[in-house]
Amino acid sequence: MSIETLVQEPSIPAESSPVLSSPYDPTSFDNSVMTTYGRFPLALERGSGCRVWDTEGKEYLDFVAGIATCSLGHAHPALVETVTRQIQTLHHVSNLFYIPVQGELAKWLIAYSSADRVFFCNSGAEANEGAIKLARKYAHQVLNIDEPLILTANASFHGRTLATITATGQPKYQKDFSPLVPGFHYVPYNDIKAVENAIGELDSGDRGVAAILLEPLQGEGGVRPGDVAYFKRIREICDETGILLILDEVQVGVGRTGKLWGYENLGIEPDVFTSAKGLGGGIPIGAVMCKQFCDVFKPGDHASTFGGNPFACAASLCVLQTLERDNILQNVQERGEQLRTGLKAIAAKYPHQIVEVRGWGLINGMELKADSNLTSADVVKAAIERGLLLVPAGPEVVRFVPPLIVTAQEVDTALDAVEQAIKALVS
Repeated sequence: MSIETLVQEPSIPAESSPVLSSPYDPTSFDNSVMTTYGRFPLALERGSGCRVWDTEGKEYLDFVAGIATCSLGHAHPALVETVTRQIQTLHHVSNLFYIPVQGELAKWLIAYSSADRVFFCNSGAEANEGAIKLARKYAHQVLNIDEPLILTANASFHGRTLATITATGQPKYQKDFSPLVPGFHYVPYNDIKAVENAIGELDSGDRGVAAILLEPLQGEGGVRPGDVAYFKRIREICDETGILLILDEVQVGVGRTGKLWGYENLGIEPDVFTSAKGLGGGIPIGAVMCKQFCDVFKPGDHASTFGGNPFACAASLCVLQTLERDNILQNVQERGEQLRTGLKAIAAKYPHQIVEVRGWGLINGMELKADSNLTSADVVKAAIERGLLLVPAGPEVVRFVPPLIVTAQEVDTALDAVEQAIKALVS
């Protein structure tokens, strides 16, 4: 099946789906829902392929994809069929019982990764929380460290729970949430000397470094790819010391980079890695995956009521099998190269506004100059006006994370909208 044939109208007619009252009233919404998001004044009600429509019927090209989540776009026929069948069969049971489709999904993930064991949860934050717990127990039971420390990187992002915002090396996410969870230390990303120095300085007495937690490519931190030499040296250090290498693949995993897993771009294997976002194609699911030697969890150590239920696992297995069957990774590589080439051409036209374009596959960032009087939010708003949805990655980076099924024509359409948006902003 070609990429073009996947982009079609939903099998359920738009008029039969729930519709918000029109005109849409954001005041009423904000009076009921906690204002934890700075929302754009846009209410979306349906989608098909790489396109979505708002409550007023306006069409947009979606280069947000739920923030790198809707791997197969919207209303993909295979996913629609799978979730419809599963909800009619069995959607949730307790993990106190065996769930056959959960086992099938785990086997697929193990067969197509460096992992030996899988734990399922609901989100990226939960997956990283589980990896942190696993590392701490491993430190106590195997490394004999009474006060384990985990190294993470400046400008990282690992989630919104108390442990994962502490692991996140960005103070803006931690403000007003103290006391934070102890046991984390931050180092500059892609700086191997900083890692070596930190390990030497922190190992003393009952305290020691138990794990290093990193993103193969920093997403929220500005779409910054990891350096191959840096990660290979970290892998060597972990092999020499027994420190666990944990990779946060929540945003870059499941084909987003043009390879199934982000670590494949770095030529290494992690001891533990986490996944979510694109793993379910928009259905909530997360996973902690590890090699057998560090699987120290026993019954009662960790759990999740909804994690790995039949509905989420069926959706995830459908996403993964579709990526494989339809050779979508090749599309990610080709469309990613097309997108970066086009963005670099735009950057060349606006050297006073754009610093650089960077990324892997279909996770790309366009960094704006700090003194250009342009912010990422400015570009996103201007793009929305031209029918293109984008998302910031910090105040100076515009992020491009379309569905993995995006077509060449859709990339060209997006590039035209970006160029017109910047042209309007600087004129």
